[in-house]
Amino acid sequence: MSDNSRAIRLGEAIKEIVAVMLEQRIKDPRLGFVTVTDVKVTGDLQQATVFYTVLGTDDDVASTTAALESAKGLLRTEVGRRTGVKFTPSLIFQLDRTPQTASDIAEALRIARERDAEVAALAAAAVYAGDADPYRKPVVIGADEQDDAAERDDAGEATS
Repeated sequence: MSDNSRAIRLGEAIKEIVAVMLEQRIKDPRLGFVTVTDVKVTGDLQQATVFYTVLGTDDDVASTTAALESAKGLLRTEVGRRTGVKFTPSLIFQLDRTPQTASDIAEALRIARERDAEVAALAAAAVYAGDADPYRKPVVIGADEQDDAAERDDAGEATS
């Protein structure tokens, strides 16, 4: 368990170092509006996956990805210097698709709500094709009708 907590602490430190470096020291014009969202470090502390998002078009994402790949060596050197670990983990940059996925889910939920409203409106205006209750029910004879039936039996009339 302590190894896992060490990887988490190292990941948090790497996240902060990379974010500060991208903001202050990396002056690549291809670097767009990038945000470091998370860092996952392997259990053996040899690799760190840096998740990031980019605000902009697909071209902005592509140019930012290229800028991050070219600055990988400088970023790794700074991570090693500031963290003081024996072996500096290699950095892998991974585009974080969480905001796009959340947007897609929100759009799907909006469409589902609209369709549910349409179905509810159709159901409210619907009428039955036959009887409202199509099942046969036993005929219930009231007390007055039972007395009349008994009198007919006494009088000799056949009941059907």
